[in-house]
Amino acid sequence: MVKKLGKTVILENKPTIIGYGSIVGKKEHEGPLSNEFDTYIDDSYFGEESYEKAESKLQTTAVEIALKKSNLKPEDIDKIFAGDLLNQCIGSSFGLRDFQIPFIGLYGACSTMALSTALASIFVDCGAADKAIAVTSSHFCSAERQYRFPLNYGNQRTPTAQWTVTGSGALVIGKGKNMPYINAVTFGAIQDLGITDANNMGAAMAPAAASTISQFFKDTKTSPEDYDIIYTGDLGRVGTELLYELMDKEGYDLRCRHADCGNIIFSVDNQDVHAGGSGCGCSASVLASFVMHRFEENQFKNILFVSTGALLSPTSSLQGETIPGIAHLLNIKK
Repeated sequence: MVKKLGKTVILENKPTIIGYGSIVGKKEHEGPLSNEFDTYIDDSYFGEESYEKAESKLQTTAVEIALKKSNLKPEDIDKIFAGDLLNQCIGSSFGLRDFQIPFIGLYGACSTMALSTALASIFVDCGAADKAIAVTSSHFCSAERQYRFPLNYGNQRTPTAQWTVTGSGALVIGKGKNMPYINAVTFGAIQDLGITDANNMGAAMAPAAASTISQFFKDTKTSPEDYDIIYTGDLGRVGTELLYELMDKEGYDLRCRHADCGNIIFSVDNQDVHAGGSGCGCSASVLASFVMHRFEENQFKNILFVSTGALLSPTSSLQGETIPGIAHLLNIKK
């Protein structure tokens, strides 16, 4: 059963994270979280003929790892919720087709990990599925080709630009004991402050993160101090500072309780990523490795995980449209 508190959904049957898997690229493996990921790739093509096929293989691998850790087979899974940044979400559909698991395709841009996990958890909580998988991915080279410029163009990146993470993360949601579980979810509303610069994703997404987090605090009558930490998806340096300003106006100080996956997956000072990391695979790979490990070590008991996305396309950018943002929130407890 689920119950509503304002716009927040409380999951009363405590759908549990019973398995997880992560895979990243070479640059991500060279960052501060190197030893947290299950595996990594040296070759951006991952042995495939294109970057897009490589991205599909990232999802395949993350799901295989998560299933292995859960001691499950594909036929044990009732539903799989997945999406990515590629046109028509081909990273997911091609990467997951051989599993023959009923597929629910999603698009939430870089918010897709929280979106897919929230929906998988609701399905398990209400009995529509006994076990479900949430997974997403991104790839630096496929994203650059689709949203900006092919790599061989050699264009210069602006200081506000972020580096799309090559990686994937998968969670298996079911019913278990003494494991992290999804306590509540808040689906965000689209926010648009008129940002048009496709090289400033952090500024476009920060208003959505502030809106969703504030909504959750109001619904649950809690504050930042009630949580071990609040993770956002991929705001990077620019978006993080804007988030703090926006939350200050709402009466909440996040500074001592917040970290951004885009800021911790890379060494922003030592790796050439400009304002930090981004992409669906950013928050997904961090959640399905570093965050889950902290729960296993009992360092975390109660956190908020908020994936953020910029709802743009190459077409909308070329037509001069603004960049709406979206953020979805998970309250994960143990």
